[in-house]
Amino acid sequence: MGKLTGKVAWVTGAGSGIGEAAAIALAAEGAAVVLTGRRKEPLDTVAATIRRAGGTAVVKPGDLMKASAVTRIAADIDKRFGRCDILVNNAGLNITERSWAQLSPAGAEQVIDGNLSSAFYCSTAVLPMMRKRKDGVLIHTSSMAGRQASLLSGPAYSAAKHGVVAMSATINMEECVNGIRSCVVCPGEVATPILDKRPIPITPEERARMAQSEDVGDLIRYVACLPPHVVINEVLINPTWNRGYVASLQRSADEKAAKAKAMAKGKAKAKAGKK
Repeated sequence: MGKLTGKVAWVTGAGSGIGEAAAIALAAEGAAVVLTGRRKEPLDTVAATIRRAGGTAVVKPGDLMKASAVTRIAADIDKRFGRCDILVNNAGLNITERSWAQLSPAGAEQVIDGNLSSAFYCSTAVLPMMRKRKDGVLIHTSSMAGRQASLLSGPAYSAAKHGVVAMSATINMEECVNGIRSCVVCPGEVATPILDKRPIPITPEERARMAQSEDVGDLIRYVACLPPHVVINEVLINPTWNRGYVASLQRSADEKAAKAKAMAKGKAKAKAGKK
């Protein structure tokens, strides 16, 4: 019997990447998993994987950027199961035209709604079910861009993911008295399909060095399995080969080399002047 047997988990963005990995990991622990995303076909594929392993999976597609769709799916979950013990708020997106020089109002709306508004809608939808049971855990996928503003991810994405971090903190501040816990997961670079939207393509070799979806999915499983009296408020997960660190080391090495070259040139010039 798994640690989550008898529990119901709603996973958004469940058709691929971190959402898919989290759904499979939670189902392996015994949770009945509700899978949501915009496209039904990938959700059906994930559901089939879970069912082949003996788990329970229900497919509920929908556009989570629409509050009405979120309300409908949450009502379906309540009607079918009478509970929602775990919410994995993982749905998210980014766009290629992400810099301030390229960003349009429509692009900003898409990124903010896809990463922040959808998370708010899902959180507000499950909290009533959790309050009734005086128990529940919400796990939100933010980003390292949600801790430190990033031009790489774009201003709209950074702002939205900062909002997710703040949202999770306020849930704990208000709902702790109801036995409800909220955790925000801030991954660095993870080899997921969202990388395909990067303005500069990521090579297969670079992706292999990144954190993988299964790594973050297992972390989400761990958080969901914690006993009700403790909460991990926030957790950061990064690849060991951190491209940001490596770039900083290279810049430092280049600066040292340039300084040494300049000093050597100065000494040679001074020596020549003495002759």
